[in-house]
Amino acid sequence: MKAKALKKSLEALIEQQLPTFIWGSPGIGKSSIVKQIAKERDLKFIDLRLSLLDPTDLKGIPFFDSSTKEAVWAEPNFLPKDKTSSGILFLDEINTAPPSVQAAAYQLILDRKIGDYELPPNWSIIAAGNRASDRGVVYHMPSPLLNRFVHLELEVDFDDWKEWAYENKINPLIIAFLAYDKQKLFTFNPQEEQNAFATPRSWEYVDKILKGSFEQNSLLEILKGTIGDVAIEFINFIKIQKELPALEDIIEGKTVEIPNKAQALFALNSFLVSFAKNASRKELENILEFSLKLPKEFAIALIQDLEQNGIAVDDLDSFEKWVEQFSYLLE
Repeated sequence: MKAKALKKSLEALIEQQLPTFIWGSPGIGKSSIVKQIAKERDLKFIDLRLSLLDPTDLKGIPFFDSSTKEAVWAEPNFLPKDKTSSGILFLDEINTAPPSVQAAAYQLILDRKIGDYELPPNWSIIAAGNRASDRGVVYHMPSPLLNRFVHLELEVDFDDWKEWAYENKINPLIIAFLAYDKQKLFTFNPQEEQNAFATPRSWEYVDKILKGSFEQNSLLEILKGTIGDVAIEFINFIKIQKELPALEDIIEGKTVEIPNKAQALFALNSFLVSFAKNASRKELENILEFSLKLPKEFAIALIQDLEQNGIAVDDLDSFEKWVEQFSYLLE
């Protein structure tokens, strides 16, 4: 299931308070989607790693109550207690927890309580984990526990990632490189021994690395340690930036030379979309006019990316001219 569809399904399941398990390969954004939902809905968010707990950590520690002459359980302080609060209890990497801890979670997941503790009524339980085929350290989940969840599987999709990347101001050269070769977004292969490989998460690391001050000689090794051998192709790709016309000239409506290489055109489109998110109407007019001079597939891709990012162009003066020029390709 693609990220946008999974997020929509997850929101509906949260409303019904159905325990949900998100499966997927490492680094593809499982936890990010859950955090995003919590943020958008103003929900409290508790990330609980069961692999770090003992069974007694969930149920609590027994102690003797001298007033009642009975043993009572001291509830764990990391679980939500405010009955008026709303939130998501996120059990990330649940299948890395030993079977004894997973067994202790049975009652919490199905009955929303464990021992004397009861989950507040407006809290939902979401879990996530890697598949056994991903070569992670995972324990087999017993059927009774599996049957307590609705299961969704997240898949990597470039278009979903691209929309997120523009929204989060990821370096346009990264977006352009992956638009040029979408397979490089995710290069994890469980059949190979890989210390570093490309995932949506590791590309976010690359964005941060490019913002840092690294010597050119060490940059390649750092990137190889982040995304693997894809770094060599990426380093060669970003050199294309030298062949791009000045972005300021395009924005100001000046005449510029159109690049010939596909890599340069991908990069140019990504820079234009990133800029357009905060552009004035006049600047958008100039971008639309410029698109009329691009090869047809890049002109259409540029307008589609603008619209996908909520940048309306259909009310611009040049749009009628654009439709007249490219309408035959849109039929």
